[in-house]
Amino acid sequence: MNALNRALGGAFLGLVLAAGLAAPALAQKLDNKNPAPSATATTASGDIDFGDDSSSWANDGECDDPRFEGAGTATELLDDDIRKDATDCRAAYEAGTVTLKDGGTAPADIAIATPIDAIDFGDDSSEWANDGECDDPRFAGTGAAEELLDADIRKDATDCRAAYEAGTVMLADAGAAATAITTAEIDFGDDSSEWANDGECDDPRFAGTGSADETLAADILKDATDCRAAYDAGTVTFTGGDSQTAAIDYGDDTSEWAKDGECDDPRFSGTGVASELLDADLGHDATDCRAAVEAGTATFNGGSATTPVAEFDYGGDWSKWANDGECDDLRFMGEGTDKKLLTDDMMGDATDCRTLEADGKVTIRTVYSPEYAAGAPYDSSGIDFGDNSSDYANDDRCDDPRFEGPGAASVLLESDLEHDSADCKAAYEAGTIVLIDAQS
Repeated sequence: MNALNRALGGAFLGLVLAAGLAAPALAQKLDNKNPAPSATATTASGDIDFGDDSSSWANDGECDDPRFEGAGTATELLDDDIRKDATDCRAAYEAGTVTLKDGGTAPADIAIATPIDAIDFGDDSSEWANDGECDDPRFAGTGAAEELLDADIRKDATDCRAAYEAGTVMLADAGAAATAITTAEIDFGDDSSEWANDGECDDPRFAGTGSADETLAADILKDATDCRAAYDAGTVTFTGGDSQTAAIDYGDDTSEWAKDGECDDPRFSGTGVASELLDADLGHDATDCRAAVEAGTATFNGGSATTPVAEFDYGGDWSKWANDGECDDLRFMGEGTDKKLLTDDMMGDATDCRTLEADGKVTIRTVYSPEYAAGAPYDSSGIDFGDNSSDYANDDRCDDPRFEGPGAASVLLESDLEHDSADCKAAYEAGTIVLIDAQS
């Protein structure tokens, strides 16, 4: 009996206090071996929140929820099983072998308790979050802190959820505390997720028993049918746009078009996004894109703020000088390279160059590394590109012999020095050429 009293004491006392019941009534109801006659149970089972079957003892033929008493209840009852043995308790209640502990009346805190998945617990941003007490003033009971502040509304989710599940707090005003967002107010998106229509909501903006165990930012607005069904069924709640915003790596504000009031990042779409988008602006218009998402005028379509850098392509061994112990690819420099490097041998001496690089005898010239091009655009304001009078101007190759790189022409003439300004300026800013002196 001591074990029973310990198990029942905390949770039931909280329920009694929340309902305003007198202490003498509590003393009469602690012994589940003396239940009130089942004939006095007047509450319809449909009015009772039986919860779910998540108890370790669910579906064992006994009701393990300590809110009930009678011959159909288990001998030992634990607070942790409140609302966790729905099938057993519903069956026993309808069979008349258990009754609610008040003798059949259904006080508001028991009979019409708000389903946990219908409550927006918020987040853990309170100063007092995770201290073992519920600091959200929307809740009341023995599990609530003595002093409650409005500033902590929806700011102590973990503590309040745990206390609600244990039955040590109840909603003081269920109507005001539960999320009131209607289905029509939520943009569920489409069904383009890989996991769409699998019976689980994979959109991380939602939380609850109807959500997948693992959710990804890439699935935001991509599992509409599942999430709408779960929301309508009350098995998920909408946590709001903030979760979407937090899940996105917006990058920085280095775009030429940053902070112009439009989102210029091609990872987004919507009315708040610019009509023309460039790959160069991916991850570089953070302020505008964040504001548009929060305003609901832009949708994140997935992707990283940094484009994965391709691996360096060493080429093959087709050069006449391949496998001679020297690196003959002009993309490399160092003591292990041949003294005379020709354009014709570029990407044709892979084994030699790879081996010598591993030995530390050659290195990749900066402009030929994938990382260099990925760092574009580059500032060209300090370079005098000259004029555009070369016979080879505007052919999309830099013909000025001061430059080298994959964007430079294979044949360079001294006569074109400072005479191919348009091509060379564009290639420099794109990271496909550098000044030869800068490579040395």
